[in-house]
Amino acid sequence: MTPRVKEILSWYSSENPGVLTNLNRLLCTGNLAGTGKMVILPVDQGFEHGPARSFAINPEGYDPSYHFQLAKDSGCNAYAAPLGFLSQGAAENAGEIPLILKLNNSDSLYSGSDPCSAITGSVDDALRLGCAAIGFTIYPGSSMRGEMYQQIRELSEEARSVGIPTVLWSYPRGSGVSKDGETAIDVVAYAAQIAAQLGAHIIKVKPPTAHIEQDAARKVYEKEGIKIDSLSDRIQHVVQSAFGGKRIVIFSGGAAKGEAEVLEEIKGIAAGGGFGSIVGRNAFQRPKADAVKLLETIQGIYKAA
Repeated sequence: MTPRVKEILSWYSSENPGVLTNLNRLLCTGNLAGTGKMVILPVDQGFEHGPARSFAINPEGYDPSYHFQLAKDSGCNAYAAPLGFLSQGAAENAGEIPLILKLNNSDSLYSGSDPCSAITGSVDDALRLGCAAIGFTIYPGSSMRGEMYQQIRELSEEARSVGIPTVLWSYPRGSGVSKDGETAIDVVAYAAQIAAQLGAHIIKVKPPTAHIEQDAARKVYEKEGIKIDSLSDRIQHVVQSAFGGKRIVIFSGGAAKGEAEVLEEIKGIAAGGGFGSIVGRNAFQRPKADAVKLLETIQGIYKAA
């Protein structure tokens, strides 16, 4: 426990000791332990995108055990995955790395304009597997958003009652936003605010672009001179939108891209005060040695920030 971790936990003073203990586990594991920063390995892509699209480029990834080991070897704060993957390796890796059980998932065999993921795990599953947190995706902008908000309200209440915090993937998507709007600065900041209002302890959003989706928001951004030109400016605004920076906001790694592009983005996130990254395909689709090196380099950027 460091002064920085104590400060962060003080922002969650209304929570019970179990939730605070598990937040501490997440913040005090791996190469970034005690810094208040975190890098998480998420592997839900097999469910979301299909096995070949996710793992054929690095066939070791078909085996759930590979991802547990990658998260440990690279010094990540936690490993997040759906029920099947976690169940396959939780026993042999018990206590070695904090786990986050993703409680809802969707697949790519059907793509409607308004997504709503199915609930695929439970709080009881998270307890049984020894998880430090539950994870859940909401899609602000979908006509189904109300159902998702209600689902996470009920699931997070149940998780909180047994001392488990919530990590909320807040991804604007659906008929209410354009494709460019999914990562627009005003929409991503709004998504972070929604997640915080829903009681998320850790919020995951995508790095925002300088595009402004909503006309009403554009008027305010221009009138108040909100800085959005650089990625670091935009990250700072998104973090500010999550209760004035008093919620942990981490950013997704997105689609696979070159190492230089990944690291340049991480530098912008770190410079803007982002609390960390959740890096999936850009890690596990690389050969293991390269993935470990990349994740350690990312951690080094956050540690130096």
